Amino acid sequence: MKLAFLGAGAWGTALAVAAARTHDVTLWGRDAAQIAQMHAERVNARYLPQILFPDGLKLASGSLLAAVQDADLVVIGTPMAALRETLSALADQSAPVAWLCKGFEAGGCLGHEIAAQVAPKCQVGALSGPSFAKEVALGLPTALVVAAADAHLRDLMVNALHSAQLRVYASEDLIGVEVGGAVKNVLAIATGLCDGLSLGLNARAALITRGLAEMTRLGLALGAQTETFMGLSGLGDLVLTATGDLSRNRQVGLLMAQGQSLDQALASLGHVAEGVYSARTVVARALALGVDMPISQAVLALLEGQRQPHEAVAQLMGREPKAERGGA
Repeated sequence: MKLAFLGAGAWGTALAVAAARTHDVTLWGRDAAQIAQMHAERVNARYLPQILFPDGLKLASGSLLAAVQDADLVVIGTPMAALRETLSALADQSAPVAWLCKGFEAGGCLGHEIAAQVAPKCQVGALSGPSFAKEVALGLPTALVVAAADAHLRDLMVNALHSAQLRVYASEDLIGVEVGGAVKNVLAIATGLCDGLSLGLNARAALITRGLAEMTRLGLALGAQTETFMGLSGLGDLVLTATGDLSRNRQVGLLMAQGQSLDQALASLGHVAEGVYSARTVVARALALGVDMPISQAVLALLEGQRQPHEAVAQLMGREPKAERGGA
């Protein structure tokens, strides 16, 4: 199978490396100098410096359409902010398209909503689930979920990505998979804040559990299926991102708890932390739908400088008690 990966960041590179062990894979990047360096060194020195490329992995820059020519599947590995531009460029090509990015666009849309606007003729889907790029590139065991409305596309994505090290499940609930991938990033900032303030494991468990309830409420309001949030793209990804030391979103909370500003925290990461950019949209869409999301609201207040770390926690703990019932 011929696969084209667009975006030479950590996650796009990691999955391209994994797929190149069994398929014909081209990894495209917009930065010609970076791609030239990767070609010479056979490694992505910026994002995955210890991962050598398989011999068969091809690298490309320049024309995006040339890179996807004759591909059986195109996989977009850009940050969420670049998804609209990339999908627009692919609007008239015939291969199915899947994206790896997780989050809400600044304008308020999830990936499938962007695709409906700019590439309505494309067959589209998403890949999500609990996964750190470095571990996938190393070939460590990982389970993911592919989501698409079209059953043929789901089968194609499974066949393209499933391997002995990478177990891939299929879901028809594209909305639920995308909501889980977006909201968990915001919630991971909250758990990083909790851990950075040394509030204990009890507090972390409470945040994860109540965060899952928030995620589910928003997903159902947008048309998702309840069971999706108990799976890999919901609970699984939330637990990993909220507790794993490789989580950039968790690191944002940890660093801000230590007194760093948001700008300082992001500068020290050197990578995109999607929860920072999705928090405003998560809260805005929740408010528009009448969905209560207090953890996400507290994170947004922290990120926008309206609350100090200890004040954000106090905002959550000071809420009125209520019955735990159906995600209340």
